[in-house]
Amino acid sequence: MTLVKGFGYLLQGARLLSHPGLRLFVLLPLLVNIIMFSVGLLVLISFVGGWMGEIVAWLPEWMGGITSFLWFLLVILFGMAVFFSFNLLANFIAAPLNGLLAEKVQLHLTGKELGVTNLGSILASIPRSIGREISKLTYYLPRILILLILTLIPGINVITPWLWVLLTAWMMVIQYVDYPMDNNGISFRKMKRSLSHQRLLHLGFGGGVSLLLMVPVVNFFAMPIAVAGATALYVNEHEPLNIVD
Repeated sequence: MTLVKGFGYLLQGARLLSHPGLRLFVLLPLLVNIIMFSVGLLVLISFVGGWMGEIVAWLPEWMGGITSFLWFLLVILFGMAVFFSFNLLANFIAAPLNGLLAEKVQLHLTGKELGVTNLGSILASIPRSIGREISKLTYYLPRILILLILTLIPGINVITPWLWVLLTAWMMVIQYVDYPMDNNGISFRKMKRSLSHQRLLHLGFGGGVSLLLMVPVVNFFAMPIAVAGATALYVNEHEPLNIVD
């Protein structure tokens, strides 16, 4: 039930984006996401065909019957890698815009201004936003590396697909709940500790984001939906706890 509640915040985020007062702040992050996913799709189309030809040529003749299965497997695995990678890159580029969208969603939900928003304040937030994205990358990369190593170990690699699912969902939680947390002056360290108190709730939300990223066309809208949903999650689940550093 807690997982379902977490997923529900993603649905709430989708509904929030239809509010007239938020549409303007959705457009720029949405544009960045569409551009990055379009580039990712071109990369996928350009490379999979060539790589598949090399793999099929390398296979012994008696394994020729599994070519279709290999095509399917390679497209799925490489597609996931490309789209999740380009999603992280899109978030890195759009971080100040996502922070602004989270701020406006919080204003809509609570009626409380977090500060004066103008072009100057947006530009001033860019170094902080980039620093925060770098903190996320330093959190993700060692865990990704460990899972890659485990994937190569016979026996253990039987469970690594499930570990990848959990890690990806958790990365999506870290990625998006961080925007309202950062807007409210909560450090990255404190944010991670707060998220760990309700893991199933947050994994439900992160798992939902992961699913959105895998659905063609819908994944264009995944980033603003996730930002809005994460802000609603923060307002309802974290703000009442009065988190302080």
